[in-house]
Amino acid sequence: MANKPVKEIRYGRIKATIWANQTKVGVRHSVKLSRIYKDGQHWSTTDSFGIHDLPSVAAAAVSADKWILEHTRELAERLEPYSPKCPPELKMDM
Repeated sequence: MANKPVKEIRYGRIKATIWANQTKVGVRHSVKLSRIYKDGQHWSTTDSFGIHDLPSVAAAAVSADKWILEHTRELAERLEPYSPKCPPELKMDM
């Protein structure tokens, strides 16, 4: 079974796809930005953007960043702040 994205954010033809990747230190997220277009009868995607796409690309990137930060914060709050299981970048300053 193929991995599925944890979230897809759409702004018109622009899509930010968020993936969760398990690493030795915990979950890391990555984002793929793409533009959806119709090529004849078939829908396709590209990672090239025109000047008129850029405001939507920026909005999708900001929304993806916000989603990742919110979900990373939720994960950190579930772990004990100084547990060996908690990755250093998620430890809360006290």
